[in-house]
Parts: sequence; structure tokens; C-alpha cells
Amino acid sequence: MKIVTKGVSDHKYLRIAEMIEQQIMGQTIKIGDKLPSVRLLSKEHGISVSTILQAYLHLESKGLIEPRPQSGYYVCFNPSRFPQKIGKSDPAPAVRTKNVESIIGEVYDDFNMPGITRFSLSVPAPEILPLAKLNKAMMQALRDLPANGTSYEQIQGNDTLRRQVARWSMHWGGRLQPEDLVTTSGCMNAIAYCLMAITKPGDTIAVESPVYFGTLRFAQSIGLKVLELPTDPDTGVDPDDLKKALEKHDIKAVFFVTNFSNPLGYCMPDEQKEAVVKLLSKHGTPLIEDDLYGDVYFGTSRPKSCKSFDDEGNVLWCSSISKTLAPGYRVGWVAPGKYIEKVKRLKLYHSITTATAQQAAIGSFLATGRYEYHLRKMRQTLHANSLQFTRAIGEYFPGGIKLSNPKGGFILWLELDKKIDTYALYQEAIQQKISIAPGTMFTLQEKYQNCMRISYGMQWTPEVDKALKKLGNMVKGMM
Repeated sequence: MKIVTKGVSDHKYLRIAEMIEQQIMGQTIKIGDKLPSVRLLSKEHGISVSTILQAYLHLESKGLIEPRPQSGYYVCFNPSRFPQKIGKSDPAPAVRTKNVESIIGEVYDDFNMPGITRFSLSVPAPEILPLAKLNKAMMQALRDLPANGTSYEQIQGNDTLRRQVARWSMHWGGRLQPEDLVTTSGCMNAIAYCLMAITKPGDTIAVESPVYFGTLRFAQSIGLKVLELPTDPDTGVDPDDLKKALEKHDIKAVFFVTNFSNPLGYCMPDEQKEAVVKLLSKHGTPLIEDDLYGDVYFGTSRPKSCKSFDDEGNVLWCSSISKTLAPGYRVGWVAPGKYIEKVKRLKLYHSITTATAQQAAIGSFLATGRYEYHLRKMRQTLHANSLQFTRAIGEYFPGGIKLSNPKGGFILWLELDKKIDTYALYQEAIQQKISIAPGTMFTLQEKYQNCMRISYGMQWTPEVDKALKKLGNMVKGMM
């Protein structure tokens, strides 16, 4: 495909843009590849930096390339190779008849199998974490804490950690104070406290669909009914769909992962978040917001959270460092708004307090300013990974596959041909030491049997590329 621009094709920047576009379309330059720097291209072609920059801006306006802060321009789209976009989910009212607990257990039991390519695990690989600096922070915490960290921490949580999380909330307009926060053992623990604080057995909660299976299973375990809402793969739950659900059902709480959701990867636009907060406030329905992935954005700035628009304490904002810094430390927190006393009481009853040394170490790490530097590097790595995975899936999987297009996070959601059962695919793949998360794990209904979640949270290597090629060949074989 060649750009034809009548009347202005003699402009130098358009000629440069045409040349690059032809290389992209011809697969000479692939999705995920970095383009030459503006200054290098200027020198090679003997034209001004501003002309090259104009060419790149022209390609960016067409969605073919995108800038990455402090890194350069990268190819992000090729219409001839990019898988089809997935559509809005349409959860059926019928509850699933078969039990998938065994599927979830099987997938998670395989995590520690040696030599596994863990596409199923939505956490960053150790290779992209600042392990040496974390070790240093932990040793410092053990030296500085009373009784070397063996004493109980206060119920609400470590002072330094809560102060640093409150300070960090300025990045998304949170306006939090340390006293607004309660520390938890990871984000799932925070969500569990929130659900127990605002619901009772028999109540109905509304969630996006598909949704993280841990939330579904915990809600079931405490006797809650779950209403799955239609969800757009780019923007999440439409406020109009939420309004209809609120008017039709007696919904006691709503749960959304508003930024780079697990597993769809959508990021709800800020104006939509504000509309959701206003709508729920009007109905007196609390929102549990899982903002676990909000710091892992690929754009120029962090997206806001629903909590940014909450003036009444109706949003219970949950997060942790499990997806950005140290999954195994199990350090999380919640800003429960007007429900803080209930959450504190539940924490006291269920665990008394949270791990002392880990909280202190993370609080110290955040206080040094190292977190932002680490995040910048990790975001660049993950963004590059997402594009490489997209390229590989487009090359190795059969035509007609549909794929999410997240602007942050760790996760891709794939929709395969209706004939493909991704649990059967998982069973075949695990024999080749490749682990995926079958789509049926992410719903309580008879849905998503032909879908799967894969993570790009590891370093991109030739071995990862080969694993994706093997997976694509398995799918072709099942066709």
C-alpha cells in the first residue's frame, strides 16, 4: 500500500513518510521494531531534523508508529498483519453448569514446574525487577525496625508506606492522606476486605466480563451472587449498561478494574470514570476499584482512577506493588472511603496486622525516588513486549483471530475460532512446557471457551518467540 497525496507529494516529509510506510507494509520493519532516531535519519538523508520529525508525526497520525518517552519511535500497527479487534462482551444470563475449579487449580499447580514458559502468569518476571535495590531496602528495614521487624505493626499499617502511597496518589489526582489508607496482604486481600465490609451473603454484585477469576471465586465463597456486565475491550463497562443493571437488579456493590483490566486490558476513559462515580453515588451503590495496573501505562501520563472523582467516600480504591515491584512481598493497600472503620475491623479480626518488614522495605523504597525510575524502564520493556507479542501472534496464529489492544498492563486477551476449546489447548500446550490461562476461568457462565489470556510480563527472547510459534501451530492443528 502506498500513500497517494495529490498536490503535496513533492513535500520532503511526505516522501520520507511514504518510504517508511512501504517498509512497514512490506514487513521490512515489523510491529515492535524501533525506527532510526530523528537525528540519524536527518544525517542520512541530508534534510533537517524538523522535516524528519514532521514525517514521523504524519505516520503517528495514521496510527502506524508511536513515540515512547525517552526511547524513540516504534512501529505499533500494520493493517496487513494485525489480528482483528475483539468485540464487546455479551454475558449470557445462564450460569455455568460445569465446575472449573479443577481447571484453575491445574493451571496454578503448573506454575512451579521447571522450564515452563508462563504465559498464564500476570506478573512481571524477576529479570525486569530491581531485585538488588529491593534486597538493600529489606536489609535496611530489618536493621532499623524495632526488634528487627519481629514485632506486630500497627493495625492500619506502616506509617512510611501509607505516607508514600498517599504522596504517590498525586499522580492520578487521588488527594489521599496517610490516615485514609489501610495496608493489606496484596490487592486481592484488599478486595476481599471491601466485599466483606459492604455486602452480606445473598447480595448481588456487578462486575465487568470477563473478569479476574480470583474476584469471582472469592465472591462465590462468601455467598454473593455475581451479575456480569457487557464490557467493551477498549473502554470497559458503558455507564448506560450499568444504569440499566442498577434499575433492573438490586445491586449492593460494583467491582471494576478501571485501568488496563485483567484480562481484557481496557482503560476506562476519565470522563467515563467520572460518569460511573456520579451514577453510583446517585444510587447509593459503592464501587470497589481495583487499580492494580494503573502505574503500568504506555502513554505519556498515568490515567486517573475513579477514586479521583470521589467526593463522598463511595469508592473503595485497592492497589498494591504486586504487579510493579515485588509480587511475593504481598504488600497492598486500600483507601476505603467512608467504609474505613469496617475494613480496619475486618483486618483486625482476620489477620491482626500485615507483615512488618515487607511494608517497611517498600515504604523505604518508595521514599528514595527509585520507584519512578524503575517504572519508566519497566513500562518501556512491557510496551515493547506487547508489540512483539502482537507481531508474533499475527504471524504464527491462524487468520481470523481476534486480539485485545491494551495501552498498558501485562495482558493480552485472544479470541480464537469457535471450534477451539482453550482448555484442550492448555492441556496440549503444557506438554510442551507452555502455560496459558483458558478463557473459561474468567466467568461464571458458559462463555469464553474459545478465548485465552496470555501475559507478556517476561523478557522478550528468541525462546519466547519460539513458544508463541509452537502455540500458534497447536491452534492451527486444532482447526
